[in-house]
Parts: sequence; C-alpha cells; structure tokens
Amino acid sequence: MKKCILLIVLLSFGLNFAQTKIIDKKTNDPVSFATISFGDGFGVFANDQGRFTFTKKLYPDIDTLYISALGYKDLSLPAEPLPETIFMEEEIDHLDEVVIYANLEDRKYKVEKLKPYLDDDYYSCWLPTLESEIAVFFKNEGSELKQLTSVQFPIALESEDWNKRKRSNADKKEFSTLFKAQFYKNEGGYPGDPLTYQQVTFRVTEEDGDQYDLDVTSNQIFIPENGLFISIQVMGYTDEQGNLLPNKQYKEIKSRSGMVKIPTNFRPLLPFTDEIRETRTFIKRVFQYTNEWSPFQKGSFQGSTLLKAGKNNYGMGISYRKYKDE
Repeated sequence: MKKCILLIVLLSFGLNFAQTKIIDKKTNDPVSFATISFGDGFGVFANDQGRFTFTKKLYPDIDTLYISALGYKDLSLPAEPLPETIFMEEEIDHLDEVVIYANLEDRKYKVEKLKPYLDDDYYSCWLPTLESEIAVFFKNEGSELKQLTSVQFPIALESEDWNKRKRSNADKKEFSTLFKAQFYKNEGGYPGDPLTYQQVTFRVTEEDGDQYDLDVTSNQIFIPENGLFISIQVMGYTDEQGNLLPNKQYKEIKSRSGMVKIPTNFRPLLPFTDEIRETRTFIKRVFQYTNEWSPFQKGSFQGSTLLKAGKNNYGMGISYRKYKDE
C-alpha cells in the first residue's frame, strides 16, 4: 500500500507541472536520457521519451539550463521562458565509427572473464547519487582482437530488518532503479571520448541478487589496444514497467545557517573493494560545468570513509570474446 501511495504522489508531482520535451531536430525522435545541468552542480535527467520537469517554483535560483546528450551538440538556454519543445542537433564528428572485421563470424574465439568483486557489507559501499558517474579501467592484455560481451555490476542488497542483515535468507528491501552504462577510450590514463554513442540503460531490482549482468554483445564494442573505461550512472527510480519516475537530485534540510541541500541516495548500493592495488576507479560529477574526471584516491576525495578503509575501487567485472589470429 505504501508503494502505491508513493507512486501516485510521484506521478501526480510529474503531472502537476508542465513537462518539456527534447527531440532530435532532424528526425523529431525523442532524445532519451539527456542531462539537464543547472550550472551549480545540480540538475535532472530527461526520461526515455526525452521529457523532463522544470519550473521556477521548484528551482527559483536557476537562470540557465545546460543540456547535453551523447552524439548531440551541447545547448544552453534561459530557464524562463522555457519552451515546450527543445531541439538538439547531431554532432556529426561524434557519430559512431564503423569498424569492419572480415569474416568475424567465422573466426574461432574463446570467452574469457574478469570476475567482479562482490561484497554485502553496507559500510563497504558507495551510495549512488544522481550527480555521480563511476568509471572503471580495464587493461587489454595481449594483442588478440577482443569483443566485449557482458559487464558484471556488483550490487549490495539491504535487509528489511537490520537485525537480520547477516542472514542469507532475510527479506531484502525492494527497489527498481534505472542505470546507464557508458564506454570510453583510454586517453592518457583517464576516460576520454565515448567508444559508442548508443544509449545503454538497464533496470536493476532486488531480484537480480548480488550482481547485474549486462549483455552488450550486440553493441559491437571492441577493446582498444590501450584498454577502455566502463562507467555506471544512476538515473533514478522507476515504476514497475521500468519507466523513469520524477527523481529529485537533493532534499533540503533546515540548519542553523539556513537551508542545506543534501544529495538523495538511491538503491542499490555499489560495493567497493580493497583487493585491487592500483587506482582503476574514476569519478565524475555529471552536473558540474567542467565535467572532469578525478581518480578515486586519497587527496582527490577528502573525508571519504571508503578510502580511509582502503576501499579504493568499484569491483566491476567483464566477459569478452578473444579471437584467434587468422
């Protein structure tokens, strides 16, 4: 009953305010999951239909919106008056490269896997927020052609009853959360340009257990010589059909010095590990204007309880086809 009431409230919230739609200027197709930044480190995401909700009543201190999406030119426009429809143009230079491998279907290969690092300890986990994107680096060992086939994202479930959290058969808290995965080139040891401009989103629930397996075989992603970065970014909670609900990036709490904005944490939690020595994990604040990546290490993230405990990497895993040389 509580879930039904919450869903009705959220839907009503979305219906009581006019929505803006972002579409492709050439095709009139919706631009799904575009990022709408407010220029102050905060923002929202469009849903799969390119729609988002913004009003001056909700965000009275925002004057300009900055809109970005994979494969499109960035936009900036006044927050008021905001048009009902926003048109975005394709960035021609950023269209997917076409790579052709002759007789690839006939070539022999074997499947190899780098296993994920799993952990169900609440205190070893990153609490996902809308503002953060987490990227993990994977080396390319050897000269063979390798095609990425799946990504294993570790997740940690929480027990309904905290006192029973160590029991494997304890009932888990329910959630339905949409994530986005992106794949980047390695440019100087940092995530660079995207390897693909296809939208890759997936919905995670408590029924997925301690990891989510994302099949990317059809995306035709080949691991570059110098490796690649794979990222995960939370988009927000969804309804039972997987449709993105209106999700607030932060909640406001009264303090002695005034109203304080606290980032909203989403479930599931993402377990970090201390079993990887080198720094492979990078963090980006997606709504920041500079939008730069930072290595997750001491000195870059002061006060991080994960780093204090030596948990310096998100334990993502991958599977790939390693083709034999012709």
